[in-house]
Amino acid sequence: MHSAVDVIRAKRDGGELSDAQIDWVVDAFTRGEVADEQMSALAMAIVWRGMTRRETARWTAAMIDSGKRLDFGDLVRPTVDKHSTGGVGDKITLPLSPLVAACGAAVPQLSGRGLGHTGGTLDKLEAIPGWQADLSVDRMRELLADPAVGAVVCAAGADLAPADKRLYALRDVTGTVESIPLIASSIMSKKVAEGTGALVLDVKVGRGAFLKELGQARELATAMVELGTDAGVRTVALLTAMDTPLGRTAGNALEVAESLEVLAGGGPADVVELTLTLAREMLAQAGIDVDPAAALADGRAMDHWRAMISAQGGDPDAPLPGARHTEVVAAPASGTLARLDALDIGIAAWRLGAGRARQGDSVQFGAGIEMHAKPGDTVTAGSPLLTLHTDTPEAFPAALDALRDAFTIGAPPAPTPLILGRITA
Repeated sequence: MHSAVDVIRAKRDGGELSDAQIDWVVDAFTRGEVADEQMSALAMAIVWRGMTRRETARWTAAMIDSGKRLDFGDLVRPTVDKHSTGGVGDKITLPLSPLVAACGAAVPQLSGRGLGHTGGTLDKLEAIPGWQADLSVDRMRELLADPAVGAVVCAAGADLAPADKRLYALRDVTGTVESIPLIASSIMSKKVAEGTGALVLDVKVGRGAFLKELGQARELATAMVELGTDAGVRTVALLTAMDTPLGRTAGNALEVAESLEVLAGGGPADVVELTLTLAREMLAQAGIDVDPAAALADGRAMDHWRAMISAQGGDPDAPLPGARHTEVVAAPASGTLARLDALDIGIAAWRLGAGRARQGDSVQFGAGIEMHAKPGDTVTAGSPLLTLHTDTPEAFPAALDALRDAFTIGAPPAPTPLILGRITA
């Protein structure tokens, strides 16, 4: 007979939890038999004491078993997904999913909404008139099997790893988010449950990322690759830089517009580079030997985008929403833009209305920031450096306050790579 107090004490004292203890406590918590305060205490013990690879794998399996596990094994196309740990200007899912579908894979992409300074993929796509985030499993399967579509980006159903949803809400309010095993199991329980055959992880590192240090990011990436491998999902992780925002926009509709530029064969160099790098990794994991650059250049990726948006109720030809008010931040001096801080840009975009402070808050689809220069570019005193967009002009002072130290004009910065490392099993 198990008890929550015994499990808490075992971990508090540095013990390794047994498979039976883990299975019981996750199941009992999901059913409401283990109280929130007890699970909070266990989460804090895990933050302090950590978990072994075996414990973390079992914890993840128990989270998956708390709900349904999707299975797309009957599809003719191999399935592969991508997950990003979140950053500023990270719109990569938008061009990437249709691009990989255009190359012959099926992409079941379950995504989330933004919180704080990092944007959410669903918020960006919901800026497209008519687009719907909620799909039934049968409709997902239908669209993934359709050779003209081949990709879905949608919200995870309530019956997918429900234990994780409950635990995540607790961790958020009890100071127990910062645990590599809990972060890894939270992400991977949902990704394994969605039924993909292969997975590429984009683990962000730097000022605008959840993890600021390369060592931490490497530890998380390694843990997630191990969990995916242990669960039978072919998994690889890339460590990518997030000191500077990705691309030249941070917001919702602004990022959709930039993604369309990429799908049309243009767009910012960093967004194109990361999209193609992740596409190559995804196709390799899916066993498909195709160069994605050709599908981007010849319009096939754009065709799949239009089909994907239409299939989820969106109008790919509708004008995107714009903000009612703008304000320009001019360059204070002439020279080279040496630094553009991702965290400051993300906080300013959030304050303008592009993000939310709490789950359930609404976002402004037109709000955000355009960046007219990136580090290494030459700027002229008085020329536009940033344009702020919002429907609520009273937000400008707080956003401008966040941008006070967001950039430096000075000596040209040393070139920094976008891809900082690669982790495999």
